[in-house]
Amino acid sequence: MQAILGIVDDVDRIIEQWARERPDLETQAMEVFGRIYRISQRMGVRQEQVHARFGISRGEFDVVATLRRSGEPYQLSPKALAASLMLTSGGMTGRLDRLEKAGLVTRSPDPDDRRGLVITLTARGLEVADQAVTAGLAAQREVFERLPRREREQLPGMLRDFLALLDD
Repeated sequence: MQAILGIVDDVDRIIEQWARERPDLETQAMEVFGRIYRISQRMGVRQEQVHARFGISRGEFDVVATLRRSGEPYQLSPKALAASLMLTSGGMTGRLDRLEKAGLVTRSPDPDDRRGLVITLTARGLEVADQAVTAGLAAQREVFERLPRREREQLPGMLRDFLALLDD
């Protein structure tokens, strides 16, 4: 066990058990994926708590954040939103219904397509998106900045490379 911060975690204990029961197994990949999974779960819970302070779920945040980062006039078609968020049209409709009811987005006819709609972030939606992304990043930095500087500098590139290997 070589932990940068000298911490032993549940994954270490699992790996020790496998080493005892099946010393023939190479478990380094299990260590990596087990920790990535646990990081994702725990940060997901933290992000959900942050977004709840703004009256939105994590999924609803994804919609308002996508509209916000699309730039002015902060509008996209439901199809473009669904594609960006990898959602079905049904999943997108539910989120849009809740966000529209909360006054964070509006639906209006697409001026370029008589059959289409356009989803626009309201002024309140823009405010919520900006506040929620700021608070969410602060929660992420609170954890991330506990790592030594060298690891903070290396980790984003390493994870990008790792993700690219899965996309091949």
